[in-house]
Amino acid sequence: METNHPPEKSSSFNKGEEDVVVATNSGTDNTLPSAEESSKCCNEEKPAAAGMTEVEIEKQEEMKTGETTANEEIEKPADHEEKEKQEGEELGEPAAPPEIKYTLETAMDDIERFLSNLATPKEEEKENEAGLEIPEFIEKYLDLVEEKISKHESSDTKVKVSQLHEDDPSFHKAVDQLSKLYKNLSAVFKLDSNQVALINRIGRIQQQAMSSLEDQFRSLLEYSRMAETEQKQEAADQSAGQDQDHSIESNEESNNFPGYSQEVLANLNKIAKEMISGGYESECCEVYMITRRNVIEEALSKIEFEKISIDEVQKMQWEVLEREIPPWIKVFKQCANVYFSAERKLAETIFSDYPSLSDSLFSNLTRGLFIQLLNFAEAVAISKRSTEKLFKFLDMYETLHGSLSAIDTVFPKECANELRAETTTARCRIGETAICIFSDLENSIKSDTGKIPVPGGAVHPLTRYTMNYLKYACDEYKATLEQVFKEHSKIERADSTSRPRNYEGDQPENYNNDEENHTPFCGQLMRIMDLLDSILEAKSKLYKDVSLSCIFMMNNGRYMLQKIKGSPEIHQVMGDTWCRKRSSYLRNYHKSYQRETWTKLLGCLSNEGLTMNGKVVKPVLKEKFKSFNAMFDEIHKTQSSWVVYDKQLQSELRVSISAVVIPAYRSFLGRFSGYLDPGRQTEKYIKFQPEDIETYIDELFDGNPASMARRKT
Repeated sequence: METNHPPEKSSSFNKGEEDVVVATNSGTDNTLPSAEESSKCCNEEKPAAAGMTEVEIEKQEEMKTGETTANEEIEKPADHEEKEKQEGEELGEPAAPPEIKYTLETAMDDIERFLSNLATPKEEEKENEAGLEIPEFIEKYLDLVEEKISKHESSDTKVKVSQLHEDDPSFHKAVDQLSKLYKNLSAVFKLDSNQVALINRIGRIQQQAMSSLEDQFRSLLEYSRMAETEQKQEAADQSAGQDQDHSIESNEESNNFPGYSQEVLANLNKIAKEMISGGYESECCEVYMITRRNVIEEALSKIEFEKISIDEVQKMQWEVLEREIPPWIKVFKQCANVYFSAERKLAETIFSDYPSLSDSLFSNLTRGLFIQLLNFAEAVAISKRSTEKLFKFLDMYETLHGSLSAIDTVFPKECANELRAETTTARCRIGETAICIFSDLENSIKSDTGKIPVPGGAVHPLTRYTMNYLKYACDEYKATLEQVFKEHSKIERADSTSRPRNYEGDQPENYNNDEENHTPFCGQLMRIMDLLDSILEAKSKLYKDVSLSCIFMMNNGRYMLQKIKGSPEIHQVMGDTWCRKRSSYLRNYHKSYQRETWTKLLGCLSNEGLTMNGKVVKPVLKEKFKSFNAMFDEIHKTQSSWVVYDKQLQSELRVSISAVVIPAYRSFLGRFSGYLDPGRQTEKYIKFQPEDIETYIDELFDGNPASMARRKT
């Protein structure tokens, strides 16, 4: 039969069947009726009691003859129904058409034709609506669709996801037709109370179908990714090394985020399109938002990210807060460079037909997390300042600064503008706090007002801390500090130490005049160095011994110079001019030390008063030897406990002392030792030979008091 649905029984339809049977069994030259005759016969109803023409009576007799011949060739029916059927045919009643199996596929074809007929031009709609009837096959179609949906709902979620591609076409086509059917019938029969029940039924079935689609959508978003993650885990477990596996798995997860196959993405796109076109946009978006938010939070938890409120940050001790900053940096970079970018591609793929909706979903999904990350940065920025926090602050500043380009690339324009402004605000607060912390180094130097000198003239702890702090800052963060001071150094504070004094152009005494170093950061660094110099100069006055004061300044000056020369970054900031001046200061302190210590000793070896009338005065000679011995003994005893940790400076001091003392002593001893009586008198006044003097000089500045008792064994 040509049509796929059970035809309605009517006299015209039966009449057409009679014509066909007669034409087949007559065995004469009679032919089938033409298309026009057949159409006319099907569309016009004739009364059963109407009179028949002679031709019609002849055809009826031929039909009976044909039926009798056919019945002789087959077995006679055994049951009562066949007998009744045969008797009915003999009486001229039409034969019932053979029963056809009505499937969902054939029903969908009928619905497709019905929907196509509804799509008529607007000028004809009113006329068609007045005479439009609901076909009987719609009820059967709805029964079949309900059965299809029930099968989907009864199947297990994971099984349904894994087998989705098998039954997806027919199910999704039925859902699409339901949406169109409900929309069209609601519009056409909106004032027809007789069709309310049918329309409500279609609406309920559509809602049931959309609920099933919603479950599929959620399952695909959740379990498909989980299944792929498990496969990656199994592959990672087979590789060598457990730690290496963890690293590989972590990298793969970042690189493959969000981790859906192309087949799953195609199904997600199809479901989203059907739900939105069917009027279930809010339900689809809600499932997407909740599921993806959970997935992102799960991914972030794997890299040790924890949600911390501003109040919690304020209550944290620095030791605890410091441990939270590296995970924050890692999460921020992962989000800006990996997760957010992949998340937008995912939204654009699933909602490819709805770009504005895709942008809205992505923005709403990621904006909250981004703001939360920025809130942590701002909370850290307003925490209590201290110098040891500077480098963590600079790490955060670099992270925020590096994310600006990613924001413009990943986020829609409106959202990007908002987040860029929020990020810039947080970065500025971090930068301003970093400047305050760096400038607080001045206050920490000023606040070191200790009155106890460092034993042995060693390097002061303040010098070590300050120089190591500055060296590390320049080695690791010079470019960042330059940028921070350039962009944020115009802030003011009540104590006026938060802004470089030289920002507006006045330069410190030792400022390097190279054009490349004319920066706010360089000015601040020079200011700190000048301040440290003045503090050390004041602390050198705490020593009663001028020589030891000179050793103290040489120790600290050499330490500062070596730190600067040992770091190309800080040396570039300070410049060669500063280094040359620092070396000149060291030479001056060196000369002062020699003058205060060894020039006095050499005074014992002068010829003044030693001769009278051309003869050596023995009592004066003996006194000179005695004074030399006592003074050298005291110098050795004292300065052996002094400290010069820099081996080069220590060697330079010893060499310079020997070059002055030993030649003078050897010359004096050679000229006047013969005037002393050999034996007991010589041993009493000549206690040191030139070689002994050299040995004792080499024991100076070791930090270990030497005993002169062991010089004679």
